[in-house]
Amino acid sequence: MEIDHCLKIEEACNYIVSMRPLLNKRALFSDTTADYVSPAQPEAGEDVILRFRTARNNVDAVNAWVNGKAYSMKKSEQQGDFDYYACVIPAVTEPLQYYFEIKVGRLRCFYNQRGVVREVTEYCNFRVIPGFHVPEWAKGAVMYQIYVDRFCNGDPSNDVENREYCYLGDYSTKVEDWFKYPAQMGVREFYGGDLQGVLDKMDYLEDLGIEVIYFNPLFVSPSNHKYDIQDYDNIDPHIGKIVEERGELLNDGCRENRYATRYINRVANKANLDASNALFAKVVEEAHKRGIRVILDGVFNHCGSFNKWLDRERIYEGQEGYEKGAYVSRESAYHSYFKFYQENWPYNGSYDGWWGHDTLPKLNYEESRELYDYILYIGKKWVSAPYNVDGWRLDVAADLGHSPEFNHQFWKDFRKAVKEANPEAVILAEHYGSSRDWLNGDEWDTLMNYDAFMEPLTWFLTGMQKHSDDSREDLYGNVDSFWGAMNHHGTNFTMPSLYSAMNELSNHDHSRFLTRTNRKVGRMHTLGCRAAEEGVNKAVLREAVLVQMTWPGSPTIYYGDEAGLCGFTDPDNRRTYPWGREDHDLIAFHKAAIRVHKENPVLRHGSLIRLGGDYNFLAFGRFDRKDAVVVILNNNNHEIDKEVSVWEAGICDGTVLSRQLLSYENGFTTETCEYIVEQGKINIHLSAVSGVILKAVRN
Repeated sequence: MEIDHCLKIEEACNYIVSMRPLLNKRALFSDTTADYVSPAQPEAGEDVILRFRTARNNVDAVNAWVNGKAYSMKKSEQQGDFDYYACVIPAVTEPLQYYFEIKVGRLRCFYNQRGVVREVTEYCNFRVIPGFHVPEWAKGAVMYQIYVDRFCNGDPSNDVENREYCYLGDYSTKVEDWFKYPAQMGVREFYGGDLQGVLDKMDYLEDLGIEVIYFNPLFVSPSNHKYDIQDYDNIDPHIGKIVEERGELLNDGCRENRYATRYINRVANKANLDASNALFAKVVEEAHKRGIRVILDGVFNHCGSFNKWLDRERIYEGQEGYEKGAYVSRESAYHSYFKFYQENWPYNGSYDGWWGHDTLPKLNYEESRELYDYILYIGKKWVSAPYNVDGWRLDVAADLGHSPEFNHQFWKDFRKAVKEANPEAVILAEHYGSSRDWLNGDEWDTLMNYDAFMEPLTWFLTGMQKHSDDSREDLYGNVDSFWGAMNHHGTNFTMPSLYSAMNELSNHDHSRFLTRTNRKVGRMHTLGCRAAEEGVNKAVLREAVLVQMTWPGSPTIYYGDEAGLCGFTDPDNRRTYPWGREDHDLIAFHKAAIRVHKENPVLRHGSLIRLGGDYNFLAFGRFDRKDAVVVILNNNNHEIDKEVSVWEAGICDGTVLSRQLLSYENGFTTETCEYIVEQGKINIHLSAVSGVILKAVRN
């Protein structure tokens, strides 16, 4: 009898085990948004609550492993089909690095930034840094990048003249035809775009829905790109305002800029500089009135050979109010700003140039505390009154200095200086490759997001490299590669950095995205400029914009992309905005996509989850505990019918998904259409090269 009793108990236990549901790995979720970390941006010394989601009644235990210590998580609530576990990490002062351990019977798995994993890799753990705050306005802000010379000419009186000066062996050139293709060696050709032009088009930017203007460099410079700065203290009068005009152009055959008296007057005359600075202050003021922020480009690794501290062109030599440059005199107050290799004064050209370019002298911070402090002053000056700029984009930021240790120390000090002057200023860096060392809360706020946005999306939708220099069929339409790249590079960011990262499709350094859609490998000097606009596919661009406006980060439009501008990599990507020849349908589409982005806060702060994928097919969700948005793309050249799982985004059966925006081969529509969620899924028909944004309608 006793043996039979034991056998019956064993049979009952086996039956219970056999009836136990398997671990639902697709329900497991956490990230570092406010739903799963509270507070999401904690102060040092605050308690932090971590949360983890599982399927309802599906797991035995969840542990949070934080900085090597296990914290048992308790089931805190149930909502819909999910359980939520929580634990408190008390009095956090150090950065939190953590992952989750999930147990079901003897089964154990782990969860980190890569999702469900068998083994934990420290690099992929979640990170929360106490005291690290990125301004709220920067998260998900819609940005617009303006390359001023090519945007709009509002004041022809300040245009650069033919033979006004000489640069890189030839004269400056005034382009008369606004629609002319840029020249291959076009750094010294000018189309006349200026700050007055930006003021004139401020209504256009506001109507488009722009929230931030990012300007390529505006300071005095001899090139149209202005990454060779001549004077960090002043806006270039050629894009600003010239109130005192005098002097002569260079005579034909003369290439010495000390005789370029008109240029010298324009860029060294205090009246012109003050008027230009005042005009810029007006631009910022007008932008702020419309709720538009302004970010400046800071080029602090190197300057230009025209720079007043060096004065290789002898522009400032003998000018009232200016010290002798370090090129001119060994006794210059700026001698230590540059590294010289020989004692060849006067007129010593043996200085260190960035990547060997003598037109780009590298700034010698290690040997000049005066230079170090002055650039910190410049960082503060422009984010303070009367200019009140809202942040800096830092050019080649990882290159500054001569050692990693020095580089990090400088950016720590730069951050302190800027944030003390304007706590709401954002610090955004240009960087390729791993950025983790700079994104620890005490240097940069965020990045231009090449690795975790521009490149993976470009490969997936076009199979093209971001310069149009290469084509990869193995990456074209490869959804697993897309997610793998996004996840891998996304681990460099903490939440504040990722949600404010500059998500661009194009910019001044890469081919225009619309040109990439023609899948032609080459540049303007190999294929010609016209080839950049042949065979392009606007439907693919619209797909990219749908992702851009719904992906975590700050969607950033490179001027003219919204109007159908094409171009191979620079300088062809720097064509003028096509005023009078705009693609109005594309502009209308951008306005609609921006509207969806701005009307749905979940697209600024919500979690991201993969919902489906196949060759040239992508589905993802953005969600929080209140709202959800689903984005689905068919990048195939044929129509498809798909069953898309949406329950992972917290969307329950019976929920209506309302279409917000549909893009297709020949256009787009904002007409509504509804899908009902059944058994956690929707069935959807998509035409060729199309995309859709759906919003969960909840009571």
